[in-house]
Amino acid sequence: MHIGRAFLLVMNEDEPVRIPISDVLDLHTFAPRDVKAAVEEYLYEAHRLGLSALRIIHGRGIGVQREMVRSVLAKTPFVVRFRDAPAEAGGWGATLVDLSDSSPLLHGRGSESGSEPRP
Repeated sequence: MHIGRAFLLVMNEDEPVRIPISDVLDLHTFAPRDVKAAVEEYLYEAHRLGLSALRIIHGRGIGVQREMVRSVLAKTPFVVRFRDAPAEAGGWGATLVDLSDSSPLLHGRGSESGSEPRP
């Protein structure tokens, strides 16, 4: 699902890359050093757009990215809950996230261009 014109701007080898915001974020495309910041910004933009159910794909590996993702989720005030995805959606290689529905765009505040500063 692609929502409007919202993009997540991330750096790739010192070049900015625009990634459309949807209900799925696949972290395999990010350099490990960029994952934490990308997840934080993705959550903010997804919430701002009114998305309420997300899937973050971090991979199975040894669990380092999974724990980093869950650490960010635990500290994010508008994350209602998170859990392992069912087997058909990635199992323990992905995390499902529920967000609260108090997005600024849903209440007539904010900009759809994504240029509004983060609170």
